Amino acid sequence: MKDTIIEKLQAMSKRYDTIQVSLSDESVIADQKKFQHLSKELHAMAPTVLAYRQYLQTQDSIEQTRLMSAEAELDMRALVEDELRDLEQVMLQQESEIMTLLLPKDPDDDKNIYLEIRAGTGGDEAALFAGDLLRMYHLLAQQKRWKWQVVQANESEQGGFKEVVVHITGQHVYAHMKYESGTHRVQRVPVTESQGRIHTSACTVAILPEVEEVDAIELDPSTIKMDTFRSSGAGGQHVNTTDSAVRLTHIPTGVVVECQDERSQHKNRARAMGVLQAKIVAIQREQQVAERAEQRRIQVGSGDRSERIRTYNFPQGRITDHRINLTLYKLDQVLSGELHWLVEPLTQEDQASKMASLQGGL
Repeated sequence: MKDTIIEKLQAMSKRYDTIQVSLSDESVIADQKKFQHLSKELHAMAPTVLAYRQYLQTQDSIEQTRLMSAEAELDMRALVEDELRDLEQVMLQQESEIMTLLLPKDPDDDKNIYLEIRAGTGGDEAALFAGDLLRMYHLLAQQKRWKWQVVQANESEQGGFKEVVVHITGQHVYAHMKYESGTHRVQRVPVTESQGRIHTSACTVAILPEVEEVDAIELDPSTIKMDTFRSSGAGGQHVNTTDSAVRLTHIPTGVVVECQDERSQHKNRARAMGVLQAKIVAIQREQQVAERAEQRRIQVGSGDRSERIRTYNFPQGRITDHRINLTLYKLDQVLSGELHWLVEPLTQEDQASKMASLQGGL
C-alpha cells in the first residue's frame, strides 16, 4: 500500500484508541449527546481499524517467517517458504479488504426511498411497461422483506400506469435501488400490435432518498439577534412599563418573530424561540421538497427513448445495462425481482471507480 494510505490508517487507529479512552471518561458519559456522537464515530471506523491491525499482524508474521527461511535447514526451507507464500497471499487479500473499507460511503445508503415511475415515449405501451417495472420492484421488495406503500398512482386505460409513486422502507433500500434511476427502454411487440412489429417505448425511474423528519432543530445563538421592547398590548401596568416583549431575528434566513404575551421577558423569549424553530423547520421542509423535485429531474432526463440506462429486449430475452456495457440473457429472472444480476456488477464498477480515485488522490 502507498505510504499516504498507511499514514491515513495510522491516524485512524490512533483516533480509535483516543475515542475508546474518552468513552470511559465520566464527563463524556454524563454528556449523552457527545457520548452518542463518539460511539457512532467509533462504530464507523471499527471495521477499518481492526482490518488494519490484522494486516500489521500478518506483516509481522511474514518478517518472522522470512528470518526462519534464511536460518532453516535445507530440508525445512521448502515448508517455511510455502508458509511464507500463504501469508503473502493473506496480506494481499487484507490489503484489498482495507482499500474497500476506505472507499467513501454514500450517506444515503441506509435511507428509505420514494420510487417514482413515469411512462415516457410510447403511449399505452410505455404505461404497460411502467406496470412491469413496478411489479419487478415489488417482487424485489418482497424478497428483501421491505415495506411497500403506494403513495400515488395514475393508471392508464390499458391497465398500466402513467405515473406511480411508492414509499419503500427497510434495510439498505437506497443502496440496492440507487442504480435504477434513469430511462428504461423496452423493445417488444405490444399487445395492441396486429402486424407483429416490435415497438420501442420508455419509462423513467427516479430513486429519491427519504428526507429524515426534523422535529426540532438547534439554532446557533450567534445567528439570532434579540431585541427587547415595551409591550404595547393588554396585560396590565407591569407589562406596559417594562421591556418584557421580545423580538428574535434569525440572521441567515431573515425570519423575524415577536412575543409579548407573557409578563416575563424570559418566558417571552422561550415562546419566541419555539415559534422561530417551527418557522425555520417549515422553510427547510419546503427546500427539501424543491430539492427532491430537482433531483428527480436530473435523474430521469426527458424520458426520451435515446436517453436510456437499460434496455429490455423481450423477443431475445435480453437485458442490457448501457452504463457498464453489460448484456445478460436473463430477462425473465430480472423481471421476477432478481436484480442482483445487475446491481452487483454496477456496485463493483462504482467501487472500482472510487478505488481509482482514492489511490490517485492519496
